[in-house]
Amino acid sequence: MNQEWRKQIEETAVLNLGQVLEGEELDYFRNMFDTDRSDYRYFWRAYGHHQVANYDALITTPRFDELIRHPRILPVIEELMGGPVCFGEIGLRYMGPYDGQLHRGWHRDKPHLPDHPLRMDYIQLMVYLTDVDESTHCISFSPESIDQPVLKDQQAQLDRGGIYDLHGPAGTCALFNVAALHTATTRPTISERKTVQIYYGHRDRAPLANDSGIPATLWRDHPDAETRAFYGVLNQRTKLYMAAFGN
Repeated sequence: MNQEWRKQIEETAVLNLGQVLEGEELDYFRNMFDTDRSDYRYFWRAYGHHQVANYDALITTPRFDELIRHPRILPVIEELMGGPVCFGEIGLRYMGPYDGQLHRGWHRDKPHLPDHPLRMDYIQLMVYLTDVDESTHCISFSPESIDQPVLKDQQAQLDRGGIYDLHGPAGTCALFNVAALHTATTRPTISERKTVQIYYGHRDRAPLANDSGIPATLWRDHPDAETRAFYGVLNQRTKLYMAAFGN
């Protein structure tokens, strides 16, 4: 990872990797998204403001592991986090055309981790599968530096950091500290937004949440020990499935 990337996330809590996915590879993951949405519609549910999402994508379409552990992205995540990471969750999200008012629901997903050099407990990978610009829905951040005190008051953070809208062509990927103030920005548009949003954590920390089940084929039965370790931080959702379905 180059020093400019490191400086970017230290100063803003966000790292725009640019258009990582292009051509056939972009088509491959976008078709995977579309097929999941059409074939497993009963897994998709209303989520947030003007969104539908599938957070059990590893169950409906296990091949999303190829994006979760993408060879050009995962090493950057491991370097930022300071070592081997674990899977937290994956969300496929769809936002359709919209004729309502501009909407932002600012929030922080997790508290900061003070002992980490980047104050980062969990990191999120945002993958744009459609073009995103000032005329479409996007993700927005209020940038903050690791040298600045954490402001719990949202308006104080917005006054200090302002708003950064992440734009880019389909295939754009970004990483950010989930403790940073952020939101989906919903604006009047005729365009769709399709995203994959993946969380990664430290293997010695508690699970992120209970949104995504982890298949036993990955955390228990996979022949590769590193794969089992990556998927081995089990949340309660996964443990409940284990209890319900047994071996």
